[in-house]
Amino acid sequence: MGNSNLKKAETGAWISISAYVVLSAFKLTMGYIGNSEALKADGLNNLTDIMASLAVLIGLKISQKPPDENHRYGHSRAETIASLVAAFIMISVGIQVIIGSVESFFNPNDTRPEIITAFVALASALFMFGIYRYNAGLSKKLNNKSLYSAAQDNRSDALVSVGAAVGITGSYFGIGWLDPLAAGIVGFMICYTAWEIFKDAALDLTDAFEVSKLKEIEETIRTTPGVHLVKDIKARLHGNRPIVDATIFVEPSLTVIEGHQIAEEVEDRLLENHQINDSHIHIEPRMS
Repeated sequence: MGNSNLKKAETGAWISISAYVVLSAFKLTMGYIGNSEALKADGLNNLTDIMASLAVLIGLKISQKPPDENHRYGHSRAETIASLVAAFIMISVGIQVIIGSVESFFNPNDTRPEIITAFVALASALFMFGIYRYNAGLSKKLNNKSLYSAAQDNRSDALVSVGAAVGITGSYFGIGWLDPLAAGIVGFMICYTAWEIFKDAALDLTDAFEVSKLKEIEETIRTTPGVHLVKDIKARLHGNRPIVDATIFVEPSLTVIEGHQIAEEVEDRLLENHQINDSHIHIEPRMS
């Protein structure tokens, strides 16, 4: 991903951080004023989200560094590590929400919150959902996984605020068990989202690659004029950048220049059809 795209991804991360700073301060203040434990917990949740967004931003910054002696392929995998950090923070928050909901369920609080805190939580949910839509669209446009992780975190936070609003409303009207139930459901949703992000990041770090995409790449190489056979094809992701290695067999009577031209045609087709900038094509003579 080019530096211009990384700058755009950074903008998305900064928007998330700014939103979390404002929302956490607002929710904590209103939570104390309106006597709402759910809103205060939601505000504390946003404080942890600031750390997750900062991890994404740091990953994006590091990934822009050019290759050096220890990182010949560049620093793109810093984005994947940032996704892992965001997943760990999200799952820790999700577990805390679940534990807190269980404790509240078995130890209910008779103090009713002010109804204004429910409207604060609902307004925060709508605002954060807008941030999620922006970052999700930007991550898809830029094909940026760490920003995608941040977007999923934004969505989880919107759901947390919805759960807080439901729980506050229930407590206000005397349905005390609704607060911990809603919080527990939201906690499980946060953990599930964190698991999906962690799984994708772990697969990338272990050089896993989607089988169906690899077959599409192999078909593109195989149908290139001059290629008789494709063997030993491998692919992996370096951050958001796919790297492909393949051995192709060509006519043994071809000159070195002609064989090189076929390899260049393969690389051009991979770039055009699959947006693969890094491919290493090894040429072998076809055996009779």
